[in-house]
Amino acid sequence: MDLIIKHFNELTVNELHDIYKLRVSVFVVEQNCPYQEVDDADKAAWHVWLKDESGIQAYLRVLPKGATFADVSIGRVIAVKRRCGLGGKILAAGIQTAKEKFGAERIVIEAQTYARKLYENAGFVQTSDEFLEDGIPHIQMTWEASCGTVQRQTR
Repeated sequence: MDLIIKHFNELTVNELHDIYKLRVSVFVVEQNCPYQEVDDADKAAWHVWLKDESGIQAYLRVLPKGATFADVSIGRVIAVKRRCGLGGKILAAGIQTAKEKFGAERIVIEAQTYARKLYENAGFVQTSDEFLEDGIPHIQMTWEASCGTVQRQTR
């Protein structure tokens, strides 16, 4: 399986199409959640994916400070085959990309609550109470390079 990391400006038309097709199929169709999945944050993002002969198997985007949060963030995390270790692999690649491309010492995410364990395994800590985002339960989580104490915030 190949790991691919590209800034939005480096993506081919076919790569962008495959990324959007996967994201919409999961976050809009599968989760029955109509929302504007393709957004302007994509233009500032590093897109990270694992690909084999069948296509994209896992994906996420890494965003700079200020694109969606005050801190560097990771979002749109997808593993096509769940519970096979791909989520952990793509998340580790996303954290590494955030450190290399943006010098991230801290990463903030809004995770779907059911996936909390995946993010905890990567070192993220829950920092908010549960809230609804587009009708789906989420929590804010934070990763810190220093492994220091992360303060829980109220939303």
